Amino acid sequence: MGPHPAVAAIRLAVRRVLHDVLTEHQTDPTTAPDAPQPLVLVACSGGADSMALASALAFEARKLPVRAGGITVDHGLQDGSDNRAAEVAGRMTALGLTPVEAVTVTVGREGGPEAAARDARYAALDEAAARHGAAAILLGHTRDDQAETVLLGLARGSGIRSLSGMAAVSGASRRYRRPFLQLDRQTVRKACIAQELAVWDDPHNSDPAYTRSRLRHEGLPALEKALGKGVVEALARTAQLSRDDADALDTWAADAETAVRDEAGALECAKLFGLPPAVRRRVLRRAVIAEGAPAGSLFARHIEEVDRLITGWRGQGAINLPGRVEARRQGGRLVIRQG
Repeated sequence: MGPHPAVAAIRLAVRRVLHDVLTEHQTDPTTAPDAPQPLVLVACSGGADSMALASALAFEARKLPVRAGGITVDHGLQDGSDNRAAEVAGRMTALGLTPVEAVTVTVGREGGPEAAARDARYAALDEAAARHGAAAILLGHTRDDQAETVLLGLARGSGIRSLSGMAAVSGASRRYRRPFLQLDRQTVRKACIAQELAVWDDPHNSDPAYTRSRLRHEGLPALEKALGKGVVEALARTAQLSRDDADALDTWAADAETAVRDEAGALECAKLFGLPPAVRRRVLRRAVIAEGAPAGSLFARHIEEVDRLITGWRGQGAINLPGRVEARRQGGRLVIRQG
């Protein structure tokens, strides 16, 4: 008799990702012939999604030339979080993962509590990957998480890139992998129950002070009640379609960027005006970031203001942008520079 269907599903998802990592490792021209087997780490909070991921990684890695370890991040936001992190590390070790470590971070305040915790967590994971020489870090985001991300992007009104949700592969050197993006949260939880895995439910996940928590417990259930149970799957499909469109437009913008510059490299307003709006705004965004504006602080409204220098020129003055970057129209050219 084979494993429970939910267990089989999570293992297959992880197996596919491990095969991808192995293929990339073996075909990488910089990989030495005597290089050790690639190390894959799982980022584990102790919740159902990441514990299921840890169990699947431990099981599948034993059958492949892959080393498997785990990292848990203690955000220090709750009493006893250090003990809980040590407990999660112990559970990963019991699954057979090695190396395993608990990393403590200090969470700042910039961007709100959710964003600050996420920034601290990813910084710690990046540092751990570099320290251990990991080829990849697995993250336990599910299709439900993807649906929530799409809805949050829709609410921000910041274009199709924000609707494209989380990528299956992201980060420097394709570091982050999300094997469960095609699996729903219920399947992953069933896999934990079938394997009798102890899990911890973070109270922040049900705290109405957090936007994502309200969306999870109030927003999505209301949408499902009004529109039917297929909402999560449809939102996840929207993410993939939006990602394909956004990637195509980004490629178009990269190609167009050289065509709209003069011999001296200056952006020509007349040529910019001739581009489709979606492409032109991407060219402008790339140009502003290249001059030093931090991407995370550059919002749609900033780019719209710069775009009006092209499409709604009435002699207006310079546009001040994040990072002390300034954009102005001068002699038919768009001049962007850091002050």
